[in-house]
Amino acid sequence: MYMIYVKEIIVIYLNMALVSHPPSASHHRHCHHLHLHLQPPLITRRTAYQRLNSSISQTTSLLQTNTSTKCQLPLLQQLTSLCQSKESLPQALTLLLQENPRHEQRKEAIGLLLQACGRYQDIETGREVHRIVASSTLFHNDVVITTRLITMYSMCGSPLDSRLVFDGLEQKNLIQWNAMVSGYSRNKLYEEALRIFIELVLKTEFKPDKFTSPCVIKACGGISNVGLGQGVHGMNVKLGLLGDVFVCNALIAFYGKCGLVDEAVKVFDYMSEKNLVSWNSIICVFAENGFTQEGLGLFRKMIKCEESLVPDVASLVTILPVCAGEANLEMGMVLHGLAVKLGLNQELMVKNALIDMYSKCGFLSHAKFLFDKDSNKNVVSWNTMLGGLSTQGDTSGTFNLLREMQVEGREKANEVTILNILPVCLKKSELLCLKQLHSFSIRHGFHYGDLGANAFIAAYAKCGLLSYAQHVFNGMETKTVSSWNALVGGYAQNGAPGKALEFYLQMINAGIEPDRFSLGSLLLVCSHLKSLRFGKEIHGYLIRIGLETNTFIVISLLSLYIRCGKSASARVLFEEMEDKSLILWNALISGYSQNGLPDEVLVLFRQMLSDGIHPDEISINIVVGVCSQLSALRLGKEAHCYALKAYLVEDTFVGCSIIDMYAKSGCIEQSRRVFDKSSDKDVASWNAIIVGYGLHGDGKEALGLFEKMQEFGQKPDGFTFVGILMACCHSGLVEEGLKYFNQMQNFHGLKPKLEHYACVIDMLGRAGRLNESLKLVNEMPDEPDSGIWSSLLSSCKTFGALDIGMKVAEKLFELEPNKAENYVLLSNLYAGSGKWDDVRRVRQKMKEIGLQKDAGRSWIEVRGKVYSFTAGNNSFTGSQQMKNIWRRLEEEIRKIGYKPNPESVLHELAEDEKMEVLRRHSEKQAICLGLLRTSKGETLRINKNLRICVDCHNAAKLISVAVEREIVIRDNKRFHHFRSGFCSCGDYW
Repeated sequence: MYMIYVKEIIVIYLNMALVSHPPSASHHRHCHHLHLHLQPPLITRRTAYQRLNSSISQTTSLLQTNTSTKCQLPLLQQLTSLCQSKESLPQALTLLLQENPRHEQRKEAIGLLLQACGRYQDIETGREVHRIVASSTLFHNDVVITTRLITMYSMCGSPLDSRLVFDGLEQKNLIQWNAMVSGYSRNKLYEEALRIFIELVLKTEFKPDKFTSPCVIKACGGISNVGLGQGVHGMNVKLGLLGDVFVCNALIAFYGKCGLVDEAVKVFDYMSEKNLVSWNSIICVFAENGFTQEGLGLFRKMIKCEESLVPDVASLVTILPVCAGEANLEMGMVLHGLAVKLGLNQELMVKNALIDMYSKCGFLSHAKFLFDKDSNKNVVSWNTMLGGLSTQGDTSGTFNLLREMQVEGREKANEVTILNILPVCLKKSELLCLKQLHSFSIRHGFHYGDLGANAFIAAYAKCGLLSYAQHVFNGMETKTVSSWNALVGGYAQNGAPGKALEFYLQMINAGIEPDRFSLGSLLLVCSHLKSLRFGKEIHGYLIRIGLETNTFIVISLLSLYIRCGKSASARVLFEEMEDKSLILWNALISGYSQNGLPDEVLVLFRQMLSDGIHPDEISINIVVGVCSQLSALRLGKEAHCYALKAYLVEDTFVGCSIIDMYAKSGCIEQSRRVFDKSSDKDVASWNAIIVGYGLHGDGKEALGLFEKMQEFGQKPDGFTFVGILMACCHSGLVEEGLKYFNQMQNFHGLKPKLEHYACVIDMLGRAGRLNESLKLVNEMPDEPDSGIWSSLLSSCKTFGALDIGMKVAEKLFELEPNKAENYVLLSNLYAGSGKWDDVRRVRQKMKEIGLQKDAGRSWIEVRGKVYSFTAGNNSFTGSQQMKNIWRRLEEEIRKIGYKPNPESVLHELAEDEKMEVLRRHSEKQAICLGLLRTSKGETLRINKNLRICVDCHNAAKLISVAVEREIVIRDNKRFHHFRSGFCSCGDYW
């Protein structure tokens, strides 16, 4: 009854598994030979004797010179000595043929030689030994010899020969069945391993034992069939095999591979006896399933356990990648020391793992030292070092090492070599290197493999060369779903959603079933096209197939809803997720930031912290950017402090964001301190500080930094010149600005873009050189956008150039006929020239089309809270106190020269009404609140959505004298620092 029960379980589960997993291609490739002999593949006897004679002649001299010693040694001792290296195996075979030992001694000698052939994968010598066995009536059915033949062939990678030997046996015992199961499993022919296991259970009376089960469990893991593996687990329980440490180790590895960490832990905890392999297996389970800290904890526990286990090569090779993945250099160095202490640091696998760990922790010098010191490198050593250099962006170092590998010639580059080098070629600036690498791979035949071809498709797509990517794709004989994904994703990510959709449909028509990556790219297409309806249909399909909770898919869905302006839908989707990882938090926070919801970003960030999620570089970068938008200095400082404590400030993007945040919060001095302390100043860092000084109108300092940047060997780019031209614009350095604009083209070879022309046109307009500005507009190669016409119209208003302004307004309204700001600019132009009838006409037009002017708004942050004020609005609870403060201030500043400027009120009002309007300007209200709520001497930092008017500018200068404070006001163009009666802009704004 017991065996019937076991057989039922096995049949049910194996049939389930093998329906979905037909025999592998490798099995089919060999099947046409099965009708041949049961002896080893026959070459003729004559050929066999020729080979034997050749072996004899090669070793005659060696045997003769050592006759005096060899003849004195027993045969087995001589054979054991010769079997210590692959090169000596033919000599061992010759010795066996020359001698004529007794039956038992000959049997043992054949067994020794077969084991050595398997160990060193010398299948040719193994075949010769097989012929000796086949020609002997004594050995061809010997249990030990035939089992070793089966094992030898499987170890040499020829399971078909193992099967031929097995099928030729007159009688089979459990050991031989186990040898076949083990051979198939060792050669990753998992379906065949399970089939022969079915034969064992159904056609024999043998019970699977502790040697059978580990191989069967490994095969279950190989085809990732959880149900099948659990069935075999149950069979082991019935057979009473769970007391065996090897069976339990196999189960731990199986559950880990299938992602069932809890089940693996249950097996581990159940074990009464644990060996080093048990600990290594469970540590590997945690490490490979993302539980890195738990893996490190188990490693520490293993060292301290009662069994006093000493880590081996497998232990270190398992735990070192955990340190690499976590960038835990300290622990990695401890393990390095442990390896040295245990004498394992010279093991090649350990050395390669150490090189990988140091590379991924950013300590390339340590990795290179170990690599250079290693005289026994294999291809993995070279690939690991190349990958480290490539990941760190060291282009010259990567390609120099590749050349060194080729010159040395001991190890040949393989497909992994190409894949490891590719990351250094994924920028447009490294396009030449990418093409060189592609040529190298073609010369060496690596481009035929799926991995290599797909990687080059993705690489060309990331560099924006989609035609090259498509060319590689078209050259592929067999296009897998990964190939289609690489091309579809490339078009989707490079702003060509139409092409991406076209190739997706081609993929479907070709009969390729989309996977989660295909659907993720399709969602990205919907995001670019802002096709909410199509995106929702895909979302519904994902729910039906059970992929809606996949992290990759959820991120794509969040991006879809956010880009389509459905932030609330994105939030609902996010809240439905049980496991809210840092990646998901970052995706949501980033989306809210992109949709112009900075306040909500800060709320989400606080919620993330309260949920125990630790921000990374991306999170801090987003939050610091939001603080820049809001000029929320206090919150920005808190984010900076967190970045310092978490060692995130060394990240280039975080460092640049912090420099930018302080500059945009009015603290250019603090911005400069952060920049000066930065150890790795790249072009982005220099750009951030130059733009910062430009915003603050300190053109001379910006130009000085530009010169210093070049002295340090940094090459300016287009963003650098935006900062330089903006600095010249806000500082009135017109001639210098024109000089750098020409230098940009003629010396640095950079083609000006629209933003560069906009800066120069604005600079000329602010200086009153309106004709030159208009001439440049007409001569520029690109069509001017609304921003250029808008800045030119503003300059016309400043200098009262009514005729030019009217022409400019016509161009502006052609581009943006329904934008309120444009009508306000034209209205102000007419008002400045006293054309009140035209003012009324423009305002009437605004009413007719339903446009409303943006009210002047100012805000100030006091002790972490932001207070906002609108011009003319006295709804603030402390407005009476603020009125009293302003009355006293106005009295004081009138004594030192303040005269209200009624021309700043562009309304047709009486003089006293204009005076009242001026008193209610939003920046004056913000100043009053700041004086009311802050300590004496504290700097007031105020933001304004519009350009500061002349009256408020004059008043702020004199208030800074009256209250002996610095007042910093950021309007929609630049910063104004009011100190001791002067403004940093020099009254040029």
